[in-house]
Amino acid sequence: MNAGAPMDDLPPGLADPQGGAQAVFRALLTALSRPAAAVCCPAVAPEVPGLAPAAAALLLALTDPETPVWWEGGADASAWLRFHSGAPVAARRDAAVFALVVEPAALGREGARLADFALGTDEAPERSATLIVQLPALEGGMPMRASGPGLAAPVTLAPAGLPDGFWAQWADNHARFPSGVDLVLVAGDAIVGLPRTTRVSPADGG
Repeated sequence: MNAGAPMDDLPPGLADPQGGAQAVFRALLTALSRPAAAVCCPAVAPEVPGLAPAAAALLLALTDPETPVWWEGGADASAWLRFHSGAPVAARRDAAVFALVVEPAALGREGARLADFALGTDEAPERSATLIVQLPALEGGMPMRASGPGLAAPVTLAPAGLPDGFWAQWADNHARFPSGVDLVLVAGDAIVGLPRTTRVSPADGG
């Protein structure tokens, strides 16, 4: 799908724009306040080729004409999103407020890593990007231990499909606090929030 796609070919948006967006936003707040825990995202978005239902719902609920979106990977639904929310395509990774990563292996390539997106600054950490990373599953990968605000005790997460070296990137991102990106991992209709305040280390303590 490209920016010139006819409007008749675009999937619909939220059936209930206000109520649907509020439900998705509540799910996201829950996920970010309980890092590493899978949260069901309400099934309020239509089927969009190449996008997980939760990814489509998040994009519709969170974006507007003032939030440029970067598309990383094969699925490009930018025309659909721009029609329904007005969100423009970011000219560069570091100009995006949100980024959709549908091929997580890309995050292991030079020029497409976490540090290449908008990180904000110590004075203006809110200018950082939120990355929505679409995965094959939120379990079955390398077990990792998450700790930090929102977690009374460390918990284990094991998202599948992240590239080698990803968690080292995340450690660098965590060390940048208060700047740094935030992540929302997505598979199907489930999401996992990883705010920059969350420390992730090998589950075996190595």
